[in-house]
Amino acid sequence: MSDALKHECGIALVRLLKPLEFYKEKYGTAFYGIQKMYLLMEKQHNRGQDGAGFASIKLDVEPGERYISRVRSNEAQPIQDVFTQINDRINEELNAHPEYADDVALQKQKIPYLGELFLGHVRYGTFGKNSIESVHPFLRQNNWMHRNLILAGNFNMTNVQELFQSLIELGQHPKEMADTVTVMEKIGHFLDDAVTDLYQECKNEGLTKREASPIIAERLDVARILRRASKNLDGGYAMAGLLGHGDAFVFRDPAGIRPAYFYQDDEIVVVASERPVIQTAFNVPFDKVQEIDPGSALIIKKDGTVTMEEILTPTVRKSCSFERIYFSRGSDAEIYQERKTLGRLILPAVLKSINEDTDNTVFSYIPNTAETSFYGLVEAAQDFLNQRKNNFILKNRNKLTKESLQELLAVKIRTEKVAIKDAKLRTFITEDSSRDDLVAHVYDVTYGVIKPTDNLVIIDDSIVRGTTLKMSIIKMMDRLNPKRIVIVSSAPQIRYPDCYGIDMAKMEGLVAFRAALELLKERNLYNIVDEVYAQCKAQEHLEDTALVNYVTAIYAPFEPQEVSDKIAEMLSSPEIKAEVKIIFQTVENLHIACPKNLGDWYFTGDYPTPGGNRVVSRAFMNFYEGKDARAY
Repeated sequence: MSDALKHECGIALVRLLKPLEFYKEKYGTAFYGIQKMYLLMEKQHNRGQDGAGFASIKLDVEPGERYISRVRSNEAQPIQDVFTQINDRINEELNAHPEYADDVALQKQKIPYLGELFLGHVRYGTFGKNSIESVHPFLRQNNWMHRNLILAGNFNMTNVQELFQSLIELGQHPKEMADTVTVMEKIGHFLDDAVTDLYQECKNEGLTKREASPIIAERLDVARILRRASKNLDGGYAMAGLLGHGDAFVFRDPAGIRPAYFYQDDEIVVVASERPVIQTAFNVPFDKVQEIDPGSALIIKKDGTVTMEEILTPTVRKSCSFERIYFSRGSDAEIYQERKTLGRLILPAVLKSINEDTDNTVFSYIPNTAETSFYGLVEAAQDFLNQRKNNFILKNRNKLTKESLQELLAVKIRTEKVAIKDAKLRTFITEDSSRDDLVAHVYDVTYGVIKPTDNLVIIDDSIVRGTTLKMSIIKMMDRLNPKRIVIVSSAPQIRYPDCYGIDMAKMEGLVAFRAALELLKERNLYNIVDEVYAQCKAQEHLEDTALVNYVTAIYAPFEPQEVSDKIAEMLSSPEIKAEVKIIFQTVENLHIACPKNLGDWYFTGDYPTPGGNRVVSRAFMNFYEGKDARAY
């Protein structure tokens, strides 16, 4: 509950389809594209605050004129820093050259960052590398315009070592074994191949090198390059690329794990990681923003032609459900309803935990992303209360007076905001013993709203590590003196590591895993841990497609509620006076609430790519062997 998770990334791509003069005349500025990029990136700051980057390409420039600009930042507020740098540079040029003010052609020629094609990225560093070199977009430079490649993505590959080795076999010498560099170099290799073949084709047709250049741009088959480059990719990804001459693409993994949406009209093509971001920035309705198909690439040619082409055969759709529960902006119409449904569906378990005593129960949530599921929970609770009132009225209709009826109808579900986060306390002290006391005060509590006879029900999106729950939230809630604290997770128990872009790489970091180990010890079943290790070790050198997730055996002896009860016991300190219960969503209800996004490997161990089984097996072996290392 409220554990800080680093996750995912956000991408933004804008291609202006009209000359810059059009935007100057219609919108009052030739910098329309830059302004929209700022909006798209700022509206996705929830997806990454470790770094931000921006790149632009000018189309049809003369040789010797700079046509690619890039700026990146890993400052505390990276998006603001990026656009401050851009604005300062633009204003510097405009102040030094007043003659540029109303001359769009001169602006394009002389001012950096102004162009027709833009790519932006916001980043969380899942590997903890927050140096400027790790910030997207990445740039592969070449004097041949067509061979310049700019790449940014929301992705994580499970088979980086295999991809790295394939580059070596191609004769390359990659500078590092990072998935972004590896993927960029692989695409770059096949881009080089394609350009070389097309040049030879033009040469055979009698064209000079200069004459060949625009023909190469026209004939370059981006889809074929991506098909050749992506054969061995295993992971979740939405990657965006710009080629120096002006082609662009956004390519999505075959299982649709990572999201990507686009909008197109006669003025613009725009891509972002979230639908409402596009809706807000361009004031377009929900149904006008489309999803890029899993396994397909949206390809924008330099001439403005837009196509969606299948690159890899789509597999069973396993779009990440955690995206819906927690990471994406809740302003998406579908996500908003899904989160409310998650809250509604967990009410029966909540009612059971409080013996259906809604009169003596206060409902609340831990800020802020759980607010929507809280609304669903409370609406369902109100429906339950209304039904109880109806039944009472029908049963006692001959005895009711006006006063007793009014008294009955006045009974409502009690809701309060009992926790207010004081985030500045988090990083003040790092020494463990001092920090523990500090963490316990990360939240301020609202006094005077809970009675000693009350149950206190608190809902949040998920419980991952349980650290904040144990050190802060339960202790804080206990200060209110309720008789029972019920912690509710709108997500199921997170039992397995992620390897597709969310920072859950270690088994021992998951409180559900630690609870299962405690249960195995208590019931003299710990031999299962040794057996699972032996099975994982035995398949260590097999191909990914042959691997099995044997770690599921750790949880097999127990019902989900047994694990939940053990988590509650582990996270309660001896000084806690209230009874503590913990309730998790069921996987079945998760699928009901999010029917289009069935990627549930965090909860079930059912990974959408073969590399997932490699990662969970490696993560378990790391735990067993006492290695503090990532599994991918």
